[in-house]
Amino acid sequence: MKKYTIGMLFAMFVSGTVIASEMSLTPSPEGAKAYIISPANGDTVASTFMVQFGLRGMGVAPAGVEKKSTGHHHLLVDGKLPNLTARMGKQVKHFGGGQTETKLTLTPGQHTLQLVLGDKGHVPHNPPVISDVVTITVK
Repeated sequence: MKKYTIGMLFAMFVSGTVIASEMSLTPSPEGAKAYIISPANGDTVASTFMVQFGLRGMGVAPAGVEKKSTGHHHLLVDGKLPNLTARMGKQVKHFGGGQTETKLTLTPGQHTLQLVLGDKGHVPHNPPVISDVVTITVK
């Protein structure tokens, strides 16, 4: 196994290049589930609307806080799930302050929303705690 200095690990973490074999993934409790409270799948919404995040079987804590069975939300809008063994990057909206809702403004048409819970370092848990995809129509 490769040996890294703290500085090297920090640089890889910040750049997002740490891979699963070079770090341990934070475990999630059995049955933990992220979900979108609102809007519901199939809803039609105004161009600016609120998204409420839900979490079952775990707690919410800000990024950087190491507390067992906690994490913070990341929202994927119109995309595919990121690499679930690495730090999440710009493809998701980060809610590292422990937020449980956000206001979104989207263009008219159909869009998808999905939550991915991240640990203290923005890395998905093992197993990943993700929501079902919610499809909405923006009028």
